[in-house]
Formats: sequence, structure tokens, C-alpha cells
Amino acid sequence: MEIFASTPRLILREMIPADAPGMLALDGDPAVVQYVGGITISTLDEAREKIRFIRQQYASNRIGRWAVIEKSSNNFVGWAGLKLVTEPVHQQVNFYDVGYRFIPQYWGKGYATECAIASLKYGFEQLQPDYLYAWTDAGNAASAHVLTKVGFQLTDTFIHDGVPSNWFEISRVSWQSRIR
Repeated sequence: MEIFASTPRLILREMIPADAPGMLALDGDPAVVQYVGGITISTLDEAREKIRFIRQQYASNRIGRWAVIEKSSNNFVGWAGLKLVTEPVHQQVNFYDVGYRFIPQYWGKGYATECAIASLKYGFEQLQPDYLYAWTDAGNAASAHVLTKVGFQLTDTFIHDGVPSNWFEISRVSWQSRIR
């Protein structure tokens, strides 16, 4: 099992089939999926399929979302990390998207910020793109706050799948100037 990143409180590692109960708790909660289409899952088989899909991204793209494990409890708290987006979104294609999603009991602890910082570090140091991107539902103020806090710039608002969405970008140059 590969560990991609570590923060003071979290381990970001490859998603494995044993994470299915955590994935069910995550994507089975309507509050979690409110800003990402609103469709919940209800079975371990659906959770296993989501994990299988992520693991296929590792094989196809050398990157995919990572399981986030709380060091103090060893609990699965959600996922975070990078994803290669191969379909057009906001006039971009084949770009790395930074994302995160957590079980509600772990909200408000700063985990999204820790994971976003670790994702930027991994992305710019290992994958070496000129830019990393993110987008959120325009109503998701908490996620937008995390992105701007770690250095992303809100550059546009657009419609994605019929939903007003905010587009964020950070350049390698901007990131490097923040970490000095």
C-alpha cells in the first residue's frame, strides 16, 4: 500500500478495497454529496465500485484520489488529492484537479487545508505541471475558503452540469513563492 503524503495529523495513501465501509459512510451521507451532484450510495457494493474506479485511475493515469487516514485513530476520514481530468471542464482538458471530501464528523478540523497543502506539494514536485486547478459548486463557501487559503485564485464562475461553479487556479510559480 503506497503512502503518497503525510501531514502532522493525517496519512494520505492509496485507496484499498478495505476502505469500502468508510467510502459508504462518506458518499452515503447527503450532506457530503450536497455540492457534488447530490447522489448518495447505499451499499458496500457501490462503495467497492467507487474504490475500483479510483484504483483504475492509479493504473491508467498514475494518480487518483487518496484515502485520508487520521493518525490518532487510524480511521478513514475521507479522500483527498489529485485526479487527472481527461474530459473537458471549463475549456480545460487533461489537467490535475485538487479535491477533498470528508465524513461530516471530521469537518471543521482543518483536514481539508492540510490535504490541499499536501496535494499541492505532491502535484508540483512529483507531477510537475505548470498549473493545478480546482472547481466547486458556487454555493460551497467552505470549500472555496480552503482553496483560497492555500493559494488558489478564483478566476471565473461558469456553469458545470447546469450548476453555477467557481473555477480556481494556482501556478507552480505562485506556489513556490508561497512556500519560501
